[in-house]
Amino acid sequence: MMALEQLLNRLKMEDHLQSSLDSLCEHASKQDLNYREFLEQALLQEWGGRHQKGLESRLKQARLPWIKTLEQFDFSFQHSIDHKIVRDLAGLGFVERGENVVLLGPPGVGKTHLAVALAVKAAEAGHRVLFMTLDRLVSTLMRARQENRLDRQLQQLTYPKVLVLDEMGYLPMTREEASLFFRLINRRYERASTILTSNKSFKDWGEIFGDQVIATAILDRLLHHSTTLNIKGESYWLKDKRRAGLVTTPATKEDEPSHAPDPVPMSSD
Repeated sequence: MMALEQLLNRLKMEDHLQSSLDSLCEHASKQDLNYREFLEQALLQEWGGRHQKGLESRLKQARLPWIKTLEQFDFSFQHSIDHKIVRDLAGLGFVERGENVVLLGPPGVGKTHLAVALAVKAAEAGHRVLFMTLDRLVSTLMRARQENRLDRQLQQLTYPKVLVLDEMGYLPMTREEASLFFRLINRRYERASTILTSNKSFKDWGEIFGDQVIATAILDRLLHHSTTLNIKGESYWLKDKRRAGLVTTPATKEDEPSHAPDPVPMSSD
């Protein structure tokens, strides 16, 4: 007869269940669990360990700049955000439907925090996630084109169920770079979700891409199935400075960036 340890090894349960088997048996004895209840406890222990290990692996592959959650976001500070929309997004229905999320607003209002938090939710649900700044994405695509492996690179960037693209609008693109970006968005269209943050309103995207026609095509793909959040609150950086006593006057129009986005309806059509 095969030993218990060998069976656990064959079933690939040695990493989680085997290490806690003694304590599980002791617990079952004290609680007078029947065979079915003990088996449920044992399998739950194994599943929990595997889930945690898988999550850690997905978060590592995601290359997030840091781990932030929705629970850590200060919604009381950003009154312009509709809590109901964020709760709906946290349910990840947009991921299942292959829809996009666009977060607009001036620097420091929490766009990246929300994008990362939604990505963490997706990773916890078992989805493959990838985070990139737009500058890094463009460099990656340009290098792939120069090395004659663009199609393979585009395919690799289509695999993540959620792709977070941060900092759209900080640097302008050439027409060639904008064309490559469009090819990626077109590949992911209705197949996988893209979460994008930008400090520019949609009317300024022609300037970002250096071509109004390409900008219109990109917006058409991004916004066809999407939710847009326009965050118009004060910068968290300024809030922290105010708490530290380094800023004493209230925020004024002059404090806001001149490129703050125009209002965008918050919808999910």
